[in-house]
Amino acid sequence: MPIHQPQQQTDAHPDRTGVQQAEAALVEHYPRLVRLAYVVLPPALGRHRRVLAAHAVVQRALPAAGLRARSPRVPGQSRRPGTPVEVESAPEGVGPDRAPSGTAYGWMRLRVLRTALAYERRPRWWPGRLPAPAALRPAAPVVWGLRLFPRAGGVDELALDRALSTVPGAVRAAFALQLLEGLEEPAARELLAGAAVADPADAVRRAARLGRPDRAEAQAMLRSGEFDPCTVQTRPSDLLRRRHRARAVAVAAALCVVAGGLAVAVDAGTRPTGDDRNPAGVAAPALDPAGLLRTSAERWADTSRVDFTAWPARGGRTDDGELLGRALRAWSGPPGTVRVSTTPGTVAVPPAQPPRLLFAGEVDGAAVVLFHDGGVRVVRYAEPLSGSGGAALDFARTDDADVTTGAAVVVSRTGDSARFLLAPWIAGSTTRDLLAPNTPGQPLEVGRDGVTAPVPRPAAGGACDSWPVLQLRSSGKIVEKHAFLVTDLGDLAPAHLTYTPKPGRGAPARQPREATGTEALLAWARTACSLRTLSGSGVRAVNNWAFAEQKLPEGGASAGWLCTRADTWRGPGRVLVQFLGPAGSPTAPAAVVADRDDTALCGRFGQHVLAGTHWKAASGRWYVLAAGSRAVSRIEATGAVRGAAGGPTLSVRAPRDAEVELTASLRGGETLTAVR
Repeated sequence: MPIHQPQQQTDAHPDRTGVQQAEAALVEHYPRLVRLAYVVLPPALGRHRRVLAAHAVVQRALPAAGLRARSPRVPGQSRRPGTPVEVESAPEGVGPDRAPSGTAYGWMRLRVLRTALAYERRPRWWPGRLPAPAALRPAAPVVWGLRLFPRAGGVDELALDRALSTVPGAVRAAFALQLLEGLEEPAARELLAGAAVADPADAVRRAARLGRPDRAEAQAMLRSGEFDPCTVQTRPSDLLRRRHRARAVAVAAALCVVAGGLAVAVDAGTRPTGDDRNPAGVAAPALDPAGLLRTSAERWADTSRVDFTAWPARGGRTDDGELLGRALRAWSGPPGTVRVSTTPGTVAVPPAQPPRLLFAGEVDGAAVVLFHDGGVRVVRYAEPLSGSGGAALDFARTDDADVTTGAAVVVSRTGDSARFLLAPWIAGSTTRDLLAPNTPGQPLEVGRDGVTAPVPRPAAGGACDSWPVLQLRSSGKIVEKHAFLVTDLGDLAPAHLTYTPKPGRGAPARQPREATGTEALLAWARTACSLRTLSGSGVRAVNNWAFAEQKLPEGGASAGWLCTRADTWRGPGRVLVQFLGPAGSPTAPAAVVADRDDTALCGRFGQHVLAGTHWKAASGRWYVLAAGSRAVSRIEATGAVRGAAGGPTLSVRAPRDAEVELTASLRGGETLTAVR
C-alpha cells in the first residue's frame, strides 16, 4: 500500500523526506539489494571480500540525512517536481519474479547498481594491475579473524558463477536485472544507461546468452544460497599466518619497549601463555572426543538432506576416547611422523567446530577414524595396530554430496584392493568390470558395520585389462529401483559414472542418466581406460555424452563421438573428446581427439561442442572427420583443405597430417570452433 508523506512535511523538509523514504526502501528490501550487488561485483574480489563489499555497497547507497535530497528520478519512471516519493511494499502474492515497485526502491536500486559497477571501472591513468579505486576504499562492515562466504552450491551453481566471472560487470548487471529483478529487456537497458553503462544494448544482448538453454533453472540457481550474501558460513582466516604476524608485532613492540628502558614489562608481555600452546589456535571443544557430533542410525530415512550429515557413527571403536583424541590431535597439528595427503582444492586446516564422527574401527591391520567436517570435507585418520609405521591423515572435499556422490568412502587400501564404507541408504551392492559389459555384476559382501569386502582397484599402470566398479542400489525409502555406478579414482570418495545418450531427431536435449543400461555400458567399455588420467585429481562425477553419430565415407559404417566430462569437487572440469571408430571388439579403446582442462564444455553451461580428427579408410585414403552437437547446422573446413557440409557432421579427403581449421554454425546464428 503506497505511503504518501503529507505535502506540508515535504515542502518543509525537502531533504529529510527523501532520505527517510529511501531508508524505508533499503530496510524493507535489504536482502534483495545485497544479492543484486553480490552478483554484479567482480568475482575476482573473492567470496569473502565480495560478501563484505555487497553489504558495504548497499549501506553506502543511502544518502546522508544532512544533504538536500533532490527528487529522485529513476530511469523508466517520471514525475512532476514536488510530487511526494512513494514507498510501496510488495503486495501479498508477489514473489521473487517481480521486483518491488515504487520510486524509492528504484532509486536505491540504481544507486546500488552504480556503486557495484564502479568496482570494475578504472580511470585511464589507473595502473591495469591494480583493482579499481572503488575496490580499495575501506568501508563497513569489517570482519577480523573470520572468512565469510555463502553456502557452497553444486557443480551447476559453480559453473554459473564461473560463467559470470568471464563477462564484464555490465553484463552481470543485465543478467541480474532480468533474472533477479524480473525486468524486461527495454527496462533493463534504460536502467543500465542510468547507471552510466557505456553500451547497455550490448550488455543485455550478451546477458541473454548466459544460462542458456534453461533460463528458468539459471534463475533458480541465481536465487540459491550460492549467491546469497545474507546467509553465510564462517571459517577462520589463516591461523598460522595470524600467529606469525601476531608474534612479529609482539617482537616489534618488545623491541620498542626495550629501547624505552621498560625491560620488566617486556619480559611480562612476551612470556607465552597456555593458550599459545594450543596447536594452531584450535578451540578446545573441537579437540574433545566427547564433543563429536553423532547422527542417529535411522536419521537418513527421515530427512530430505541425504548426504554425509545423515551417516551414523559406525565401527567397533566409536567409544574409544583415546583413539578419537589421537585422531583429533593429529588433525589439529599433525607431527612429522604423520603422512598427510589432500585432494586438489582441499585445505588441511584444523576443525573450527566439533566434526561429525562417521566411523571408528579396525580394518586391515589399522585403526581407522572417519570424520565429516561441516559439509565441506571428509577426513580419514589411520594408525597401524602393530609395528613402527606412522599414521596417515587424508583430506577430501565433499561439498553438497548427494545420494550417489555421498554413497561410499574408502576406509582402507592395501595392495591392489580397497574397502569401502557404504552409506546407510545402500540396500544392494555388486561389483562389475567396465571392460566386460556383457558380464553380470558379482555380489559384494558387506559387514554389519557397512564395510565392504576387498574390491579390486583399477590398475594405475601397465595393461588396462579390466576396470572394476561398484554398482550400488539405493533403498526404496530413498529412490525406488535406483542403481548407479561409482569407481575408485584414488581419492577418499569414489567418482559417480553417468551417461547421456545420443540425441534423437527432433527430441529435446537428453540429460545424464545412470550408466547401468546396455548402451551406457558399451560406451564405457570403450572409454573406461581413459579414466586413468583423472586419478587423484578430486573428481566428483564423470559423464559420457554421446553427442554425435557419423556415417563414414567408403562403405557406410558408422562411428560415434563421445565427450567425457569429469567434474571436480572444487568446480573446474576436464573434458576428453573421444572418437569411436568401427572396431572388432566391444572394448577397443576410443581415440582421444581433444583434451581440455578448466572448461564448461560438455556440461550444463557448455552444451555446444565441435571436434575433428584424421581417419584412415580401408582403402588407405585419409580423411578429416568432424562432428558437432545437436545445434550445429553447418561445418566448414579451411586450411590445407577446404570443404563444408550442412548438418552436424563432415568428412573431406585430406593428407594424413593436413592442418585444418574447423568451424561450425549453430541454429541460433552463433559460431563455434573445434575443441583441441
